[in-house]
Amino acid sequence: MTEARVRIGWHDLPEAVRSRSEEIIGDGRVVSAVSQAGGFSPGTADRVVTDSGRRAFVKAVTPAINVRSAELARQEMRITAALPEHAPVPRMLGGFDDGEWVVLILEDVDGANPRTPWVESEIDAAVRALAELAAAVTPSPVPGVPTAVDAAAGDFAGWHRIAADPPGDLDPWLAERLDDLWAAADRGVAAIATGDTLVHFDIRADNMLIRPDGRVMIVDWPWGCVGPAWLDRLLLGLDVMVKGGDPARVFEGIDPGVVTDVIAGIDGMFEYVCRLPPPPGIPTVRAFQRGAADAIRPWLRERL
Repeated sequence: MTEARVRIGWHDLPEAVRSRSEEIIGDGRVVSAVSQAGGFSPGTADRVVTDSGRRAFVKAVTPAINVRSAELARQEMRITAALPEHAPVPRMLGGFDDGEWVVLILEDVDGANPRTPWVESEIDAAVRALAELAAAVTPSPVPGVPTAVDAAAGDFAGWHRIAADPPGDLDPWLAERLDDLWAAADRGVAAIATGDTLVHFDIRADNMLIRPDGRVMIVDWPWGCVGPAWLDRLLLGLDVMVKGGDPARVFEGIDPGVVTDVIAGIDGMFEYVCRLPPPPGIPTVRAFQRGAADAIRPWLRERL
């Protein structure tokens, strides 16, 4: 699935924001900026190069485009700055928040997103990276982040919301099993109310980079929260399910009932939000969410 979206670039930033970013990067003016695909933020995501050859990755957003995206950028800045150096994540070089623009300047990782549909070797590399990450961030090194339950409880209520006002286009199989689905989602919430690991909580192919040496780096941290160490691996399996590949090799070692319950909760979120109007500045996210719900539904038929 391709997550096309509307995104501003380096040259859309005010001159003062670009100049301040160049001061943090150091070694001259930016002479090249290449916008990166993936994700849904309407802000910049540019690989930049200065006239001396120094490289960096610049993310910038303003609440004038999307208030929530600016809030998430502030959260990402705080989390990324606290991540340990030995974790498989990009280093943060600096950043600032002037009230109008939130800017993160990160190490530019030489790498590319995993291929989708997923291939086995890259699935295995991603699983290894998540194990390395969990070991580096248990217990969580970032104080004050929400728990996974705090972050997900509202989303996992999707089936309850749908049952209260079923949409006319709801798949009949789902409509007949709403009681089972919301019971599973409620169990899913209980399952993630454990652990003291800092989880990324938004594991997808476009939030991973495979370096030339095969090591996978985990990028984009606005949703970081505290939960069980297996949660990011479960979300990787979900991404494999949605984009193509064998999720069973990812789920191995996680309680099968927990896998079913958590994914049932996530599917309820997708089924509910995909019918809402799109957020400002992010026009294509609902199509992605509907596609994810369509991909998960056959798997749930087999598991429930």
